Amino acid sequence: MINQDIERFFAEHLAPDNHAASDYFGLIKKLVSLKNSAAPDSQDFQQAGEAIAKAYALVEDEIRTNTNPPDKEISFGTSGWRGIIGKDFSLHSVALVTQAIVAMYRDLDQDDSLAAPLGVRSFSEAQHRGAVVGFDNRFGGSLLAQRVVEVLTSNGITVHYAHEATTGTLSAAVLMLDAAFSINLTPSHNPLEYAGFKFNAADAGPAASEVTSRITENGRQLIAEGTPPVLAPDATLVKQCDALACWQELVARGAAKHGLDYPGILATLRGASDCVVVVDCVHGASRVHMHALFGNQPSERLIVLRDQPDPTFGGVSPEPSSENMRQVLATLRKRPEPLKLGVIIDPDGDRIRFSDGAIELDMNLFGAMAFHYLHEKKGKHGLVAKNVATSNFANAIAKGLHEEIFEPRVGFKEFKPVIGKALVCFEESDGISVIGHTPEKDAYIGLLLALDMMLTLKKNLGDYLREIQAEYGYYYPARGGVEVSRQGKALLDTLAGLEKYAVGTVLDIGGQPRKITEVITIDGRKMILDDNSWLMIRPSGTEPKVRFYVEARSESGKDALFAAAKGMLIEIGLL
Repeated sequence: MINQDIERFFAEHLAPDNHAASDYFGLIKKLVSLKNSAAPDSQDFQQAGEAIAKAYALVEDEIRTNTNPPDKEISFGTSGWRGIIGKDFSLHSVALVTQAIVAMYRDLDQDDSLAAPLGVRSFSEAQHRGAVVGFDNRFGGSLLAQRVVEVLTSNGITVHYAHEATTGTLSAAVLMLDAAFSINLTPSHNPLEYAGFKFNAADAGPAASEVTSRITENGRQLIAEGTPPVLAPDATLVKQCDALACWQELVARGAAKHGLDYPGILATLRGASDCVVVVDCVHGASRVHMHALFGNQPSERLIVLRDQPDPTFGGVSPEPSSENMRQVLATLRKRPEPLKLGVIIDPDGDRIRFSDGAIELDMNLFGAMAFHYLHEKKGKHGLVAKNVATSNFANAIAKGLHEEIFEPRVGFKEFKPVIGKALVCFEESDGISVIGHTPEKDAYIGLLLALDMMLTLKKNLGDYLREIQAEYGYYYPARGGVEVSRQGKALLDTLAGLEKYAVGTVLDIGGQPRKITEVITIDGRKMILDDNSWLMIRPSGTEPKVRFYVEARSESGKDALFAAAKGMLIEIGLL
């Protein structure tokens, strides 16, 4: 019976000898669903697995042979370039985009306008300092990374090759090796059909807009020309890189600034029979580091979930979501230890979410807790940085501690002005870094910080959260969105109608009058109300959608804020 389903799925999704007309990932998703419905170790399970491997063999052939331009025009944004494996990401397209980066560095010898944001003054300096190159667990990642290495070494650029690694460890490697830049083949938390190409400059953080614009411009020009770069790779320029060791060294060097004693934390964990740590890698790159990250702790102290290599992610969307936290919660609830820490990490290890088995903590809450912990428990002083769409819980804490708040638009690169000054930089989408660490978001530093909290305070994260909330108030953030019929300038022009909701305007929020006391317009429109609840409306930069971010002062108040946001869009004629 399963063979008939497999044959039907192949017939429905494949155009024989025509990669462009074949929907390989539509096929793979159906096969994964078929595999998930079969009993493990059954013949059906095995046959579905074999069919998935057969489908991926076709994807590999497309990666190797596709010389067409990407289906979707390349664009480097905050997190680089993303697209469909095989259709957008092929050896050909990745080689051309890598050559576009090389061209940007070559241009420094005639035009040094990008020298400051790149942190490199000449092409010869870039060649000597070299590039850190790695990839996550996506299908074809090693193939694409190898092509990147071939292009770079063909241009005389030294490569520190990290193989499969996380974004945070690659960022640390740039700093520890004094490399010129890094390239990471990852689309972060995107679904299984996506590949990605992240570029970080010499500061090891997300590239500045003028840099990503130049890469986009160069890349589009080379793709339009269609001539592949001449490859003459030099294996002598490739140096093996232990990205995790670089990360460990960076944490040790930064201990005086952030107060996290990494060896001490692990030693305390080894001697603590009253706690357990559960880490869900969701089959991502963190699985290659996790046991070493914990100093190869005894198995009873550390439980690692979904640590097998699987580019399909078992059919789930691999993000740190409440849905994906279920395995962590179920595992923690079965454990007898009183102190429990559970986390889920996305495929490239730049996002993390937490739980103690009783409560889930996203970065809206944990980032604020991290600031309070470093300030009050570690004795560190400095501001807190969080983007404008993130909870105001941290604002309340900062105000109470008489510290400044830096609140830029969405995007981790927006924290660049306060790197080295802010105790914590975080964003609502589960990214965090701390003072003395990388300017890139890093799940591992969030994990180490949470572990230190639990072991030092001898209490679960939920208990610590409730203590802080009792002093600084309760905040209930949420996000959502709606699809709209307009995009680009037409959408922005319509959203300009929201200007009517100015300071002093009274809104009906769930039947209660609430006055707008402050409006922030650096990234969409954030309207703060007289009870310190707020709602924010901003357009998506990539889709015909409008995103809502809200924060209520009670759990039940979130729905009323979402309703008010939708009502505003109706009133300005967008819905």
